[in-house]
Amino acid sequence: MAKRPEVPVGMRKVHGRFERWRKSHVGRQPIPEGLWRAATELANEHGVCRTAEVLHLEYGKLRRLAESAVVSRRGSAAKTPRTSFVELVAPATMGGLECVIELEGPRGKLRIQWKGTAAPDLASLSRSLWEPA
Repeated sequence: MAKRPEVPVGMRKVHGRFERWRKSHVGRQPIPEGLWRAATELANEHGVCRTAEVLHLEYGKLRRLAESAVVSRRGSAAKTPRTSFVELVAPATMGGLECVIELEGPRGKLRIQWKGTAAPDLASLSRSLWEPA
């Protein structure tokens, strides 16, 4: 017999609603929309896989519903979905930045030395100067 997953604290209320609904219905009946809505909110918070496992739901259907809920919420005042990637940009240092690029090839040598607080893309600049047109 498979071990039942432990119900996380944040899922207990919705888990209880599903258990009560399942006990009060005989046979295979569609899960009410309100329960699916609650499950999709949990999926956006705890992950689709974990939510489907704990609530004993079909992963594929829950994933589709959670994705469509995210799409329909965009542009509305509803809760925004979790951010999966955040880019952090370090502030410029006060001491200044120094960069030296030296190239040597059949056409000769090229040295670019640059000092300042922000570095342009010197590698691509040097390639454009170095390579024949």
